[in-house]
Amino acid sequence: MTTINNYEEALAFIHGRPRFKKKPTLQRMRLFLDRLGNPQKELNYVHVTGTNGKGSTVAMLRSLLMEHGLQVGSFTSPFITRFNERICLNAEPIKDDDLVAYTQRVAKVVDQLDQELTSGGPTEFEIDCAIMFCYFADVKPDVVILEVGIGGSWDPTNVIDAPIATAIVTVGYDHMKYLGNTIAEIATQKAGIIKHDSPVVIGQLPKDAVTVINKTATQKSARLYRFNQDFKATVAKPGLYLTIRYQGLQISHLQCQLGLAGDYQLENASCALTLMQITLAKLHIPLDLSAIKQAMATVSWPGRMEVVNESPLMLLDGAHNLPGIQALVKTLRDDFSDRELYLLVGILADKQYQLMMGELVSLKNAHIMLAPFTGPSNKRPSALPDEMLMGIHSRYPIQQAANWQSGLLQLSQEMSSDDVLVVTGSLYLISEVRQYLFE
Repeated sequence: MTTINNYEEALAFIHGRPRFKKKPTLQRMRLFLDRLGNPQKELNYVHVTGTNGKGSTVAMLRSLLMEHGLQVGSFTSPFITRFNERICLNAEPIKDDDLVAYTQRVAKVVDQLDQELTSGGPTEFEIDCAIMFCYFADVKPDVVILEVGIGGSWDPTNVIDAPIATAIVTVGYDHMKYLGNTIAEIATQKAGIIKHDSPVVIGQLPKDAVTVINKTATQKSARLYRFNQDFKATVAKPGLYLTIRYQGLQISHLQCQLGLAGDYQLENASCALTLMQITLAKLHIPLDLSAIKQAMATVSWPGRMEVVNESPLMLLDGAHNLPGIQALVKTLRDDFSDRELYLLVGILADKQYQLMMGELVSLKNAHIMLAPFTGPSNKRPSALPDEMLMGIHSRYPIQQAANWQSGLLQLSQEMSSDDVLVVTGSLYLISEVRQYLFE
């Protein structure tokens, strides 16, 4: 029997579980929750997936609903500083004592299923989800915003029955080993969260993705809300922090500044505003435009175009896949073409690191430093610099650091106060740097 006496032992138990099983299935998760009394029942959910942008969308939607007076639970991944960040009530992470108590409760069932199931008991993420569902079943928030881990169809969060709404923010190339090698295949997996008669909000997606999602929504009698068709957003004032104009559903005109930086937040914000309206209408709560503006201006989301120093300007952006790097490059090109960029880059070896490097070296004003980092496990190390640079040509020589700490120090000594320092490439690198900066 598993014994958990404290916070460290709880985390060791969670992180010691296997990450994946050979065959995708929700049967094990459903059995797991059934043994726990089906804590996922009886709550209001908004379910959010996407290759990128889902975390920012969750953060904005959470802020919007809280400003309207709602108690809001949220489940996100990965965490940046501490595991507890994944499970929040009103943006406050679950307390250590609560995490220990719910892990103890869940571990008893895990031990049973380890003995009963020939394929073994629950995975790490299934345990994360079970802890989250049990916690929210007890605290009973008005709404729980669930961020999908990977894909949608077989994600453990996909055991909920009738969410208030679902959202597919973006569809791009990532996790192809699990989701498929084409946009249509990846979109099919993400469309798996669409439920009968539950509205679906989608961002600006590739044509093949829209075709798949539209077909699924029609089959499920799910009303589809499309960016630039059923709701629209434009840039009213450009800059690192956009001011946007939004219209859609009950809102005929709204202008607000975004508290999250980056050009790509335009679409994320518009999806969040649309999800907010659907949710408030379902709960019979009137819109408050002043609350909306306050929520959008003050929302924060660590590690996503996060400003951690003003002079010189230092940004942390966990652009951990090709679409994320492409979005980052667009923002840097639009907002900082007149300044020298110093990039500290570390990418996991299981990502498309050469394509990601190709995007970064397209910035003519970028000085790049490659740096290794710890990574989540021995099986998922950071990519080797020599492999990252194969076939890559840049305007300035690409430097290599023995570790990211020395790389960060070197770049800070080379740059001037007018230049911009960006740390990017992996959320795990961002986590390490952020802990170092805020210790």
